[in-house]
Amino acid sequence: MSLTAAGVLLFAAIAVAQELPAPPVPSITLARPEAPSGPPLVVTLADALQRARQNEPAFLAAAADAATATEDRVQARAGLLPSFSNSTQFIGNSASPGLATGRFVSMDGVQMYRQWLVAHQEISPNTFTGTPLLKARATEAAAQARLEIAQRGLVVTVTRLYYAFVSAQRKYATAQQSAQQAQRFFQIAQQQERLGQVARADVVKAEILSRQQQQAFDESSLAMDDARLALAVLIFPLFNENFSVVDDMQSASVLPPFNDVRMMAERNNPDLRAASELLRAAGEDTRLAKTAFYPNVFVEAVYGIEANAFALHSEAAADRALGNLPNLGYAITANLTVPLWDWGSLRAKLHQSEIRQRQAAATLSQTQRQVVSNLYSMFNEALTARAAVDSLRRVADLASESLRLTTLRYQAGESTALEMVDATNTFVQARNAADDAEARYRLAIAQLQTLTGPF
Repeated sequence: MSLTAAGVLLFAAIAVAQELPAPPVPSITLARPEAPSGPPLVVTLADALQRARQNEPAFLAAAADAATATEDRVQARAGLLPSFSNSTQFIGNSASPGLATGRFVSMDGVQMYRQWLVAHQEISPNTFTGTPLLKARATEAAAQARLEIAQRGLVVTVTRLYYAFVSAQRKYATAQQSAQQAQRFFQIAQQQERLGQVARADVVKAEILSRQQQQAFDESSLAMDDARLALAVLIFPLFNENFSVVDDMQSASVLPPFNDVRMMAERNNPDLRAASELLRAAGEDTRLAKTAFYPNVFVEAVYGIEANAFALHSEAAADRALGNLPNLGYAITANLTVPLWDWGSLRAKLHQSEIRQRQAAATLSQTQRQVVSNLYSMFNEALTARAAVDSLRRVADLASESLRLTTLRYQAGESTALEMVDATNTFVQARNAADDAEARYRLAIAQLQTLTGPF
């Protein structure tokens, strides 16, 4: 085929490609699906974590990076070993007038066949030291550590959203109870006003309280729906609101002593492990840059046929008088490459790797200091949250009892409307504070476990 014909075909292919229609863009439906009629799915914290691992993009990206690093390690190991391949070729060329050989210098016939088994091995300092494999192993270990970091971070995210939903449900129940209590107070005040036992001001205060608590109830309903939606987006691949969660905030893990927590952080902290492995990988990268200054040898051996016929024996086209000759044979190629001058390129690459190594060492040092700081901070947070749970639970119980007694005293004419308003508001605040404290403690434990692992 001439160059002109090849050019025409190339331009025709480009013109056809330009006329091809663009692939259709998939449509996206943002309508809220109808509520399913079946019973709601009961989701525990463990279920939510398992579902989030299958749907959360950041965690899936970390898992993909870890899997890719594993394949890189397999490739690095294979690069140090001999490679074997099979090659089958037919070579046709122009004939020389009056001769049986081909027109090209290297061709001893118009037709040639190759059937080779090829073995290739590169011999360099990296082959003996295994530096590429060591670097790939360090990179793989760092990727696995980053995957564990992502997994522990996902636990914190799921825990936050899960117990935010649980807390929102509790606050909804508290708001509903306080709204009913305020409505009851309003009815009692109206009844006592008709009997002439209280002034009109008590009825006004009772109505204000009732309307405030009803508004708080509406706000708590909205907050509960928002918390449900936030958790649903994280744990379900398709939008789904038909689920409920298990309220297990009171069964949180016991906080171990600080010495035990510190030992677990020293053994199981993925941030330190990732930074350490990245430093090791940077060190191997520097070794790779240094070995580029040394000579490099590769050996390639082939065994098979290269003849004018695809057979074990044939006549050579260049000299048929010799008759049938064996075609099977071997050839060995050895090549020595010695770097002489590259205008400073190899040295610049070495300097780059040394800079990255120093940066990795600084990152490891910073990570060590940050882990120590986070360990003390998170442990103190968990300790304070634990104390707040015990204290605020007691306050909530006292506030509930105070509201009950104040209501009875008001019915008996022994307390004022202001006392009823104060008791109701105190009850709501105490219950909500206790619920927030329990959610805070569960979240503090999850954050502390990002440094220590499960306990």
